[in-house]
Amino acid sequence: MQDDDQMPVSSRHGHMSAGREDEADFDPREYSLMLLLERLESLEEEMEELGVTSLAMVRQRIAELHHQLGDE
Repeated sequence: MQDDDQMPVSSRHGHMSAGREDEADFDPREYSLMLLLERLESLEEEMEELGVTSLAMVRQRIAELHHQLGDE
């Protein structure tokens, strides 16, 4: 077995990193779009769980909750 100093970084961390060919194909714009897509899909799931379908409904619910907390 190899010494940790000689093992590739990916092996020491227990996962495989992209090879040199994949690194050359890395597209920062595509990566940013994928992150945005993930955020929006998470937001969609949370909105469904909360029962809101629009930004206007979110704002209305926030105002209602602020009002309820202010009255107590």
